[in-house]
Amino acid sequence: MSLRQRLAQLAGRLQEPQKVARFQRLCGVEALPRRSAAPATDAREDEKAEAPLAGDVRRREQQPGASAGPQPPGSDRNQCPAKPGGGGGAGAPNGVRNGLATELGPASPRRVGALRRNSLTGEEGELAHVSNWPLYYLFCFGTELGNELFYILFFPFWIWNLDPLVGRRLVVIWVLVMYLGQCTKDIIRRPRPASPPVVKLEVFYNSEYSMPSTHAMSGTAIPISMVLLTYGRWQYPLIYGLILIPCWCSLVCLSRIYMGMHSILDIIAGFLYTILILAIFYPFVDLIDNFNQTHKYAPLIIIGLHLALGIFSFTLDTWSTSRGDTAEILGSGAGIACGSHVTYNIGLILDPSLDVLPLARPPITVTLCGKAILRILIGMVFVLIVRDIMKKITIPLACKIFNIPCDDVRKARQHMEVELPYRYITYGMVGFSITFLVPYIFFFIGIS
Repeated sequence: MSLRQRLAQLAGRLQEPQKVARFQRLCGVEALPRRSAAPATDAREDEKAEAPLAGDVRRREQQPGASAGPQPPGSDRNQCPAKPGGGGGAGAPNGVRNGLATELGPASPRRVGALRRNSLTGEEGELAHVSNWPLYYLFCFGTELGNELFYILFFPFWIWNLDPLVGRRLVVIWVLVMYLGQCTKDIIRRPRPASPPVVKLEVFYNSEYSMPSTHAMSGTAIPISMVLLTYGRWQYPLIYGLILIPCWCSLVCLSRIYMGMHSILDIIAGFLYTILILAIFYPFVDLIDNFNQTHKYAPLIIIGLHLALGIFSFTLDTWSTSRGDTAEILGSGAGIACGSHVTYNIGLILDPSLDVLPLARPPITVTLCGKAILRILIGMVFVLIVRDIMKKITIPLACKIFNIPCDDVRKARQHMEVELPYRYITYGMVGFSITFLVPYIFFFIGIS
């Protein structure tokens, strides 16, 4: 047997859904018999359990008429559905909280979780029982490290409270890694692990393709980039970074197998792909960041480049949730880069000169912590207000331009012509607010 055949055989074994199901059983997750219709009492309990989460696009509340949403063709939920041409919007749109198959809170191993539904697609999480609750909560936290709620807190915290230069460059790397990951998914077009035997504890991303895992890519790129960008710039023992990288990366990667969303091969591919991307593009991150800040025509080039990348990615496959995710990533990156250009040119935030490096950690005082908390609270409130205003403007405007009914926003967002402008423009303004408008507010009120 040749080396190529052996590698193909190994890849086939690593892709087997039985291995994912075995890992889930090892961690205390087992499937229960599926039910065709939930009793009315369960529906009411599920509705009460889904309290809204402020600031999270994938909202937890049960939406009216969710069961009438479009369904993937056939009964196999692990396949990426074929969508009608022309961006007809038959795919599952973004903006819905991940479906969890189990009820949170302490319970006996026999207790069955509440059925959760993707309120825009009608897709439902599977019934399961969990016998190891600490692992369940740990892996829920791990999978959130690759979701929007984490990103919308993590990057602003770096830019507002820690080190704007590191925050900007983390965003550059994140946009590059996530964009290439999403495009590669649509080129390879490998479906999610089959269910059964896998228990799908999450359904929000189930209509996307599987390889490589963009959660694994993000969970690899962010901690490695943090250490590369901060070691030598800040004074801290390298061992801290060497502990952070494997802990962060393994937690995110294993959480995706635990949730039933990826095979082992998807995770390995995402990890190795990220290492390759960092090896090639990391040396240019400093050049990109300096260009974004200093070049006269940087905003025009940034906006044009990100739009071109978006248009290219949208031609790779039919409409799915990854289209909206890609537009959100590119819009955020463009907004943050343009905001940093304006901030630099008016002298609002200046990076420390090279002769004062490495930077020492300032003493932790009540004043320091109070200002940091105040910046996060004021900044996030402003960002969420901007996002809400832009959503209310862009969705009706896009519906009017493309003659799409906007009586039901959830259904309107299932059309590519609505979802893409909404994501790109809205999150472009969010990114611009993070690097310019919010720091200007901090300067004006004296907490910068």
